[in-house]
Amino acid sequence: MSDTATAAAGAGAAGAGHETGYGSKNYRTYVLLMLMVVYTLNFIDRNLIGVLAEPIITTFSLSDTQFGLLASWPFAIFYAVMGLPIAMAADRFNRVNIIVICIVLWSVMTALCGIAAGFITLMLFRIGVAVGEAGCTPPANSIIGDYYPAKHRATALGIYSMGVTLGGVLAYLFGGPLAELSGPAFGAWLDGIGVGGLFTGIDWQNVEGWRIAFVVIGLPGVLIGALLWFTVKEPPRGYSDPPNAQKVEKASTKETLQELASKPSFWWMSAGAALVAFVGYGLFTFQIPFLIREHGLGVREASINFGAPLSALAAVGTFLGGYLTDRFSNRFKTAVAIIPAIGLLLAVPLYIFAFYASSLTVVFVVWGLAAICHYAYLGAQYNIGQGVVSVRSRATAIAILLIIVSIIGNGIGPQFVGIMSDVFTGANLSGEGLSASICAANDGLTEAQLASCAEGRSAGLKQSISVTTLWFIVAAFCFYMSSRHLEKDMVAKVEAA
Repeated sequence: MSDTATAAAGAGAAGAGHETGYGSKNYRTYVLLMLMVVYTLNFIDRNLIGVLAEPIITTFSLSDTQFGLLASWPFAIFYAVMGLPIAMAADRFNRVNIIVICIVLWSVMTALCGIAAGFITLMLFRIGVAVGEAGCTPPANSIIGDYYPAKHRATALGIYSMGVTLGGVLAYLFGGPLAELSGPAFGAWLDGIGVGGLFTGIDWQNVEGWRIAFVVIGLPGVLIGALLWFTVKEPPRGYSDPPNAQKVEKASTKETLQELASKPSFWWMSAGAALVAFVGYGLFTFQIPFLIREHGLGVREASINFGAPLSALAAVGTFLGGYLTDRFSNRFKTAVAIIPAIGLLLAVPLYIFAFYASSLTVVFVVWGLAAICHYAYLGAQYNIGQGVVSVRSRATAIAILLIIVSIIGNGIGPQFVGIMSDVFTGANLSGEGLSASICAANDGLTEAQLASCAEGRSAGLKQSISVTTLWFIVAAFCFYMSSRHLEKDMVAKVEAA
C-alpha cells in the first residue's frame, strides 16, 4: 500500500492519533507481533553460524582464525555501513516495503550459505545476510513510533526488542538438532511428506546437516516477508504524535560529535561497551566448538543443553542490571555505570572457572552466573548514550555508539579469539612437529597425531577464550571512568524519589 493511500485511509482520525495510535488495538498488536517475529528471524539467521561453527570448520578444514573471519569484520562492516543509507531511505520511502525487501534478501542469503562451496562463497553469502539485516531495525522502530502513541511506545519497543533474546535461543534450539540430521534421513523425510520428487537431483548421501540447517531456517523468512507485505499497512508519518507536538530537528552527525566532545562519560562508556561486545561476540562464536572439543558434546546437545538456556540467562542479566540500576540510582547517582563495572569484574573469574571445570553441571551453573553478571551492562550503554546529550542529538549519539560497538565487538572479537586459539594450539603442539594449520588441514595424519591435534585444539581454544575474558577488566575500568564524569555530563538528571 502506498504512503498516500495509507495516509488517506487514516486521515479521518488523525487528530486523535496521539491518544489512540494507528488502527484498532488488535491490529496494532498484530503489527507489533509481526515486527517482533521479523526481529527474531533477524537474530536467528545472524546467530546461526555460531551454532554451526564446528561442522563448518570440519567440512572446509578451516583454522579457527579463518572461522573467526567468517563471523567477524566482513559481516560487521557491511552491517554498519549499510545501516545508514537504509535508515535514510526509511525516512523517505515506504518502510514496510523496505523491511520486506530486506527480509527476503537476508533469508535467501542465509539459505544460500547451505550450498556454499568453500570459505570464500560462505563469506560472500554472510555479507549478503549483513546487508539485508541492516535494514530491519531502523524502519521497524519508525513504524512502531507511528502505530503507538508516546505513552505506550516504551512497552511496544520492549516487546519488539524481545526478538534479540528469542532469536538467540531459537537459533540454538533449531540449529543444533538440524545440524545433526543426516542427508539421507532428511531426504527420506521429504519423501514421507510427499515432496521428495521436487529434489530428485540431490545426492542426499553428500548433504551435511549444517547445510540443511541453513536452508530450512533461512527460507521461511521469505514467507514471513510476503505475509508482512500483504497484511501490514504503512502508517502515516507522525500519526501518533500530538497535533501540537514541537518537531525537534535531528542534529547532524557533526553537531552531535561537537556536543559529545565535551562528554568524556560517553566515550569511556562507548569504549567499555565495545570491549564487552568484543568479548561477548568472541565467546558466542566459539562457545559450541569449545563444548564439543573440551567436553565431547554433539552440536545438538551443546545447543539445547547449554546454548539456549545460557542465552535465556543472559536476558535475565540484562533485566537484573536495569532493575538494580533503578533500585540504587536514588542513592548513587552513577549506579548506571558502576553496576556494569561490578558485574564485569565478577564475570571474569566465573567464566574462567567454568572453562576449566570438568563437571558439566558445574560448567553450566557457573557459566550461567557469569552470563548474568556479564549482560547486566546492556541497558547502561543506552541510558548513558542518550542521557548525556540533548534531545535532538539522542538518535545520532546512539547510532555513533552502535557503530563503535559493532566494528570493535562483532568486527574484531571473533577474529581475535580465532587467532589466539591457533596461536595457543601451535604452542601446545610445537614439540610434536604439528601446528594449527596442519591440524586444520587434517591431511594424512596418523591416529596418534589426530589425537594430539584434538587435545591441542581443545586446550588452545580454552586458553584463547580465557585470555579474551580478561578484557572485561579493562571494560570495567572504562565504565568506572565513565561514572567519574557522569553526574556532570548527564542532561537528564536522576532525581531522588
